[in-house]
Amino acid sequence: MKYLLSTLITLICLSNTIYAQKNKDVLVTGKVMDADVNLPLEYATVSFLNKAENKITTGGVTDTEGNFSIKVPTGTYTISIEYISYKTITFDNRNVTQNTNLGTINMSLDVESLNEVEVIAERTSVEIKLDKKIYNIGKDITTAGGTVSDALNNVPSVSVDTEGAISLRGNENVRILINGKPSAMAGFGDSNILSQLPAEAIERVEVITSPSARYDAEGTAGILNIILRQKETLGFNGSVNFNLGHPDNVGLTANLNYRTEKFNLFSNIGWRYFDAPRTSFRDVTYFDREVDGEILEPEFRRIREDQEVERLNRNYNGNFGIEYFLTEQSSLTASLFYRYGEDADLSENISERFNNDVVVEETLRREKQTEEDNSYQLSLNYINKFNDEGHQLSVDFQYENDKEDQYTYINEDYDFTDQNNPDPFQSEQVFTKETQNEFLIQADYVLPLGEDSRFEAGFRSNLENEVTDYVLEQEDISNGNYVVNDTLTNVFDYTENVNAIYTQYGTKFGQFSFLLGLRLEHTQLKGDIDSQLTDEELNNAYGFPIQTKFDNNYLGLFPTLNLIYNLSGDSSDSEENISFGYNRRINRPRGWFINPFPSRSSRTNVFQGNPNLQPAFASAFDLGYLRRWDKLTFTASVYYQHETDSFEFVEENTGQQTSDGIDIIRTIPVNLSTNTRTGGEFGIMYNPQKWLRLNTSFNFYQFNTDGEFNGVDYSAKNNSWFARFSSKVTLPYKIDWQTNAHYRGAVQDAQSDTDGIFSMDLAFSKEIIKDNATLSLNVRDVFNSRKRKSFTTTEFFTRYSENQWRQRSITMSFIYRFNQQKQRQSRDHNGGEDDMEFQG
Repeated sequence: MKYLLSTLITLICLSNTIYAQKNKDVLVTGKVMDADVNLPLEYATVSFLNKAENKITTGGVTDTEGNFSIKVPTGTYTISIEYISYKTITFDNRNVTQNTNLGTINMSLDVESLNEVEVIAERTSVEIKLDKKIYNIGKDITTAGGTVSDALNNVPSVSVDTEGAISLRGNENVRILINGKPSAMAGFGDSNILSQLPAEAIERVEVITSPSARYDAEGTAGILNIILRQKETLGFNGSVNFNLGHPDNVGLTANLNYRTEKFNLFSNIGWRYFDAPRTSFRDVTYFDREVDGEILEPEFRRIREDQEVERLNRNYNGNFGIEYFLTEQSSLTASLFYRYGEDADLSENISERFNNDVVVEETLRREKQTEEDNSYQLSLNYINKFNDEGHQLSVDFQYENDKEDQYTYINEDYDFTDQNNPDPFQSEQVFTKETQNEFLIQADYVLPLGEDSRFEAGFRSNLENEVTDYVLEQEDISNGNYVVNDTLTNVFDYTENVNAIYTQYGTKFGQFSFLLGLRLEHTQLKGDIDSQLTDEELNNAYGFPIQTKFDNNYLGLFPTLNLIYNLSGDSSDSEENISFGYNRRINRPRGWFINPFPSRSSRTNVFQGNPNLQPAFASAFDLGYLRRWDKLTFTASVYYQHETDSFEFVEENTGQQTSDGIDIIRTIPVNLSTNTRTGGEFGIMYNPQKWLRLNTSFNFYQFNTDGEFNGVDYSAKNNSWFARFSSKVTLPYKIDWQTNAHYRGAVQDAQSDTDGIFSMDLAFSKEIIKDNATLSLNVRDVFNSRKRKSFTTTEFFTRYSENQWRQRSITMSFIYRFNQQKQRQSRDHNGGEDDMEFQG
């Protein structure tokens, strides 16, 4: 019995030993290199296909040195080494019975694969996330040599008007972010700065119409998050871009990047000189006014003004940074952005004054303005990824400083007049100094909960101060000396502090995903006006009491909800989903909306801020649909927004007159009661052939404003729409031809009717020098038709106006790229927010 038991145990142990030897793990190692530049390829994929079972048994990826070390059960395999845009390396029927070193494996670029990747990237240039739509700018050749504003004007749902103002779905209360944060590169809220940054710097634009709780609640229309390019290419690489155009436009930019296993150095530097002439025309007819029962006739029944402005600009900008990889899971990034600008503007305004349809007087007003602008931004970012499942902590610190020195000389002379010995006009000198400082501290924490859920929390502190020192000197006609006008000279100190905390939870079950969040924000708006003008004088000027020193605090809760339901299930033939979003937003007044001292660019039409302006709040709902086929993508949405205390600009007669008897008209922002906006939009992207790409979108909306100011009812209800069409055709000899057409429909408000605007851009491009360079020619506003024409009616006057912010332009662009094809596939260094990947 003992013998039989001993024999049985021996047989069992022997069989286990034989089985273990037959199926034991061995180690397969090797190194993957780029055959052209002899650099390691990180994250190349190594897979082992078991021929007998016809399935992949195991696999892995290479490290930063290109090395791999993978445990494999003994057997016979087909070993494949793959890397995007490279030719696959295959070892067929390799018998692996012991530790094996495959040695150094050199991979070469697959040119045909590169072309396929390019086509696919263009086809899938829109992505739908839970809280945003992402548009990849890609190869939009109409913006070559252009600016960020030009690129934004080609993004669906976004419009840039003739004066550079950016709107989202027809609403200008949009928040502009750079890499997920407010930035000096976005001009401290002045969107005109975007017209000075090159379009080539943009990688993609995130249109966030239903922002989640992680985003600042600012901007009742939503958020445009501009993600800048940052190369992930191995070794030293970059590009150089030269532009030459008419009107005068010369620019040179360079993007340089150097990457090693421990750090990544990146830079973007540029210089640009350009002339941006603009024109404006006004034709105003004045009515009789009744004052204390007496009918007063205007000094001039009609005044016609024709203005031409030459705007010469010289801009220098640079962005320098380093990303240091502390560990495989953590990194520290530091960057410095600097911009210096010199502007020289010359304005000539011819004013014709009529009585009884006869010109009785003509003047020429000249305004010379020079400006120097220095701004810089220091940024630090720390990211620690605790694992590969998305558990991470990120911390950001940012400091921004901007200084503007502006000098303006204004004089006006009579060309002729029917007056006898009229008093000469006073010449004026205006000295303006603006200093802005902004601090931002932010932390975001992400904790995955299982495979399909995650929790997020964070805080942001944004502290901004702006000081405007304004000095007005006017000529003493008797001796020609300049004397300070103590009444209008002032210092305006404005502070906006926003502190916020947020939390949100997202999950996915089956075909349904949702993201629920809540953000708490405390806002402090603080202002101090230092002027010799008394409160009583200011109140009399406005016609209602205003605050010259204020400290307003607001505490608000901003809930958000975003849902997606996947209708396509597990089908690979198409993608289809519906989405729903709700969020509450705030619109805070900027400093120039608050400053009560009038502008001096015109004696008869002035802009004046309103210190009593309060933040506006809005609730927005969005219902969206997406269907994607192989060659066609269709998106649609309907939306509704209800806003309280919305900002509106009203024009009124101040009751004051110039020295020569002309009524002074004032434009002032006020909080009207409510504003509701309802609309719908759709977009189609169609790629019927590799050589043809079509893109169109249409947006229709209705807005209803209800409110009164100074006893005047400004309620209005109106519809408007805008549409765009884009086509890209590859001609023989690989020449790309792109056409962009845009139409913005007519719009009405309580006082004005504005005509529709049509514009079209054309561009051609050709890859040269073995596809390492691109030569392009584009024409913006082919028909020179981007002119804003409007007619305004009030109880005191009617006015026809026509404005053209920028004329037709022609630009030749040359871009040369070097070492930009060996892309990494790992870390996300775009500077944007971490996205919820629950897409249904």
